[in-house]
Amino acid sequence: MAHIITIAQQKGGAGKTTLAVNLAIAFAKQDKRVAILDTDPQGSLGRWFMTRRELLGDPGVEFATSSAWGVGYECQKLSDNNDIVIIDTPPKVDSDLKPALREADLVLVPVGSSLVDLWATDGVVDLAERVGKPCVIVLNRVKSGTRLAEDVAAAAATISSEVATVTLGHRVVYAQTLGQGLGALEAGKSAATAEVNALVTEISALLDATE
Repeated sequence: MAHIITIAQQKGGAGKTTLAVNLAIAFAKQDKRVAILDTDPQGSLGRWFMTRRELLGDPGVEFATSSAWGVGYECQKLSDNNDIVIIDTPPKVDSDLKPALREADLVLVPVGSSLVDLWATDGVVDLAERVGKPCVIVLNRVKSGTRLAEDVAAAAATISSEVATVTLGHRVVYAQTLGQGLGALEAGKSAATAEVNALVTEISALLDATE
């Protein structure tokens, strides 16, 4: 059976789809069979996939969409043929999010480099705890060396959720490659390459611990 990762955050623009895409490509580059499941009506992950298919022919990952309540069924199908399933969810926290959380082996909550983004994690973290799923905050768009980045990291450490040791920087390559149907790892060697690979290593260890 596949490991299932649900990416959730009630604040829009926190980087859920960017995180989903880059994890998917990084796992695929490790010869994992990867599926991505878009449950967000906005459909950004689906548009990325279609752009990728037009560009490459073979996208290298499987794609599916689902309503909130069809997540369990789609995850079951995708798990039969894949090692990793990554679920991208809408920017909200309500009963519709519960099915995606229940299916998860690990819940990732991306947080942009602002305290407002961090405040928005409370609902997701609380809901994940209620359904008994491990939850990890991933600091995103971090501007290294700034006071704000230090303040956000310090505040994140006080939340009742684990915080990933690896952070993703505020880099143009993430937005640029997303619009091209690619992941940052496919844009040539850069600081983003090291970040994404390190984050996947950390997440892989967390997934192994859930077995």
